[in-house]
Order: sequence, then C-alpha cells, then structure tokens
Amino acid sequence: MKIAVPVVDDSLKMAGNAGHTPYFAIFNLKGGMFRSFELEGLRANSKVAGEEDHHGHDEGHTCDHDENDVEHLKAHDTMADAIHDCDYLVVKMACKNTAKSMSNLGIKIKKYNGTEANAQKILMELAPQFT
Repeated sequence: MKIAVPVVDDSLKMAGNAGHTPYFAIFNLKGGMFRSFELEGLRANSKVAGEEDHHGHDEGHTCDHDENDVEHLKAHDTMADAIHDCDYLVVKMACKNTAKSMSNLGIKIKKYNGTEANAQKILMELAPQFT
C-alpha cells in the first residue's frame, strides 16, 4: 500500500495545504500487526511548478474555484496524476477540487488533525486507520 503526504521539502515537514504543496512524500506501508512506513521518495507537485511561495496557501486558504473553472480543475488533476499509484493521501487541509481529483483516481483522503509535523511520525499515529 502506498501513502502520499504533502511535504515542504526533504525534511518531511507536512505542508498545511495539499493542493499547494511543493512535494509529496511517498511511503510504502510494510508489515501486518507491526506496521512501518518506508520512504520511497519525493515527487514534485506539478500543480505548483513555478510558484515562488508555497507557504502562502497553507493554513486558512479556501479554494473558491467552481466546477466551471476548467484550467483550475485540470491543475488539480495534474496534481493527482503525480500520486496516481497511491492508495491514500494524508492531509491537514484539502479543497473540494483536490478531493474530487483524488476520488476520480481511487485515492482515499485521510485527514490529520494532530500537532506532529514530521510525515513519518504522522503516519505512525494514523497506522491503525489504513486498511
């Protein structure tokens, strides 16, 4: 099972908004009762390619684009394509367009409400929820 977590860089600090993250950390879930998460690598989020400041959309940003904004929806689909082989996307926040793009590819969204910042530690907290 593969799980994507939006991160700001190779420090694996989780990004606040999945749609505006520069990278996704891709983890492979290992084990049965005693689970572990092996980092496969980072994948660039092509949706934000060329953006200078990825942190400006972290907390409190809401996506106000509707279903008629074709270019914006394509950008979300491009983001989803980057993690097309993942089973889950763990998020602190994701807009309705991100959720729709993920759902179209069968990627389940798992919300994280805790205070931990490190993606690998977050996955350990959520481990029992991955089926």
